[in-house]
Amino acid sequence: MKFSELPYSRPDLEATKKELQEVLARFRNAKTFEEADGAYVDMDRVGGKFSTQRTIASIRRDIDTRDAFYDGEKAWYNQVGPELQETFQEFDLATLQSPFRKELEAKYGNVSFLNAELGLKTFSPEIISDLQKENELVSQYTKLLASAQIPFEDGVYTLAQIATFKEESDDARRLAAWSAEGQWYLDHGQELDELYDQLVKIRHKMARTLGFENYIGLGYCRMQRNCYDQNDIEKFRAAVKKYLVPVADQIYKAQAERLGKQYPMNFADNALEFRSGNPRPAGDPQQILEMGSTFYRELSPETNEFWTSMRENEMMDVLARTGKAGGGYCTNLFAYHTPFIFASFNGTSHDVKVITHEAGHAFAGYMNRNRVPSDTCWPSMEGCEVHSMSMEFFADQWADGFFGKDAQKFCYSHLSNALTFIPYGTMVDDFQHRVYENPDMTPQERHNVWRELLGIYMPWMKLDEIPFYGQAMGWQRQSHIYKTPFYYIDYCLAQTVALEFWAKIQVDLKEAFQTYLRYTELGGSQVFTDLLKTAGLDSPFEEKCLKTVCEAAKTYLEQYDLTGIA
Repeated sequence: MKFSELPYSRPDLEATKKELQEVLARFRNAKTFEEADGAYVDMDRVGGKFSTQRTIASIRRDIDTRDAFYDGEKAWYNQVGPELQETFQEFDLATLQSPFRKELEAKYGNVSFLNAELGLKTFSPEIISDLQKENELVSQYTKLLASAQIPFEDGVYTLAQIATFKEESDDARRLAAWSAEGQWYLDHGQELDELYDQLVKIRHKMARTLGFENYIGLGYCRMQRNCYDQNDIEKFRAAVKKYLVPVADQIYKAQAERLGKQYPMNFADNALEFRSGNPRPAGDPQQILEMGSTFYRELSPETNEFWTSMRENEMMDVLARTGKAGGGYCTNLFAYHTPFIFASFNGTSHDVKVITHEAGHAFAGYMNRNRVPSDTCWPSMEGCEVHSMSMEFFADQWADGFFGKDAQKFCYSHLSNALTFIPYGTMVDDFQHRVYENPDMTPQERHNVWRELLGIYMPWMKLDEIPFYGQAMGWQRQSHIYKTPFYYIDYCLAQTVALEFWAKIQVDLKEAFQTYLRYTELGGSQVFTDLLKTAGLDSPFEEKCLKTVCEAAKTYLEQYDLTGIA
């Protein structure tokens, strides 16, 4: 069934509560494993039915944030979702205490049970109103960014639409685009500060209510950190500063030399990788989608089946439009056993990343679409990002079709961008730890922390007269900081693993993809570190992992042939 044809109706909340309670009672009263197993599966089915309607409403709201009906539905789910969480927590507790737990773990694996133990730490009926408020504030942030109307030259643009001008090869025009976007953020800076301040304080309040010292502990539980802790993250950050920041610094010094600029450069100049312009897709959005079909058809039978199903069933919406929410994501419609891709094309290389990155998530969801329970369809977030970031590197082998004459540029910039991203992403994580360790910081103190961290993780970035960005306020545009605290380090861990795949691809594409399949087919049946071990990959928490990929990538870039490319 096509997405446009999927029926939507607001679930009957009381009927859903009643059905969940009935299933919970069946599970608690089960006399045999078969009875317990049946109730276990039914709880997943009932929850999936509710979440599917919620997801349909959320996607349609994001497609047009001006749609009053779906905006109202989104607000309704924000209010009632926490009410159902109490019943799901009761079920989690029942599974952990069940006399049939060992049999259930033998059949479905132990990940759901590990996550249930974490989940029990994240909720209490006492915080329902706080959760509702948190949802409301996140929605306000999403709507604020989606409402952006940025005057530039003779037009008015959304945040997604102005992005293409931020990579213009003309220095003055590119700077003007960065300044126009920065001015919009600056004009809404007080509102952004107030939203975040409320989010930090309400999250700290929930953490204290649940017995945590601050939100960091609660945030790790909410992110299902089931195989590593804050100490492991701190070790990773130290390795980034030791091995990766120097490599990234050299990349930007070489870029400044290519551009004829003085190092360090400002945000606008750092955004231009080549004087002749950044790599751009060779075709329009429709042609990019068609090239996506070629890529997935030729990569493997599995990816061909997946992509054909996604396109035929309209399980993606990728064109930028006024009123459309920013960002990109992949989600799952559990009742229909299919993923969905949401994004906004903007005419840059980002468009190709959408149909590789988000489709990497979707491919993993498709390969595991029938897993029970549904929370083992995908692994935890860092495991999911391995699917997406690695798929991007596989697509490099088809760069000629996606980028035409800019293919050589793109492959260079893709690898260099992967390397330079990790310090930024790690900085985002460091910033959030400092904020939640000190929840009473003033907005200006938060900006000062961001300024300090820029000097540590991004010494190639010069702060100057560009509004917002030049004033060390750029963290406000990073939606994950508002929406999903502590998520961003997952990208960095995953990018490190994806660089392992990049290195394998240079040796043998087919063998590298077989390793990728071994990893992907496991879904979320194992914790992140075990997934890597089973697939034969190194863990990013081992210092040698980042050291090895940095050395390989540095050598590759130094030897890369940029002859004839200005």
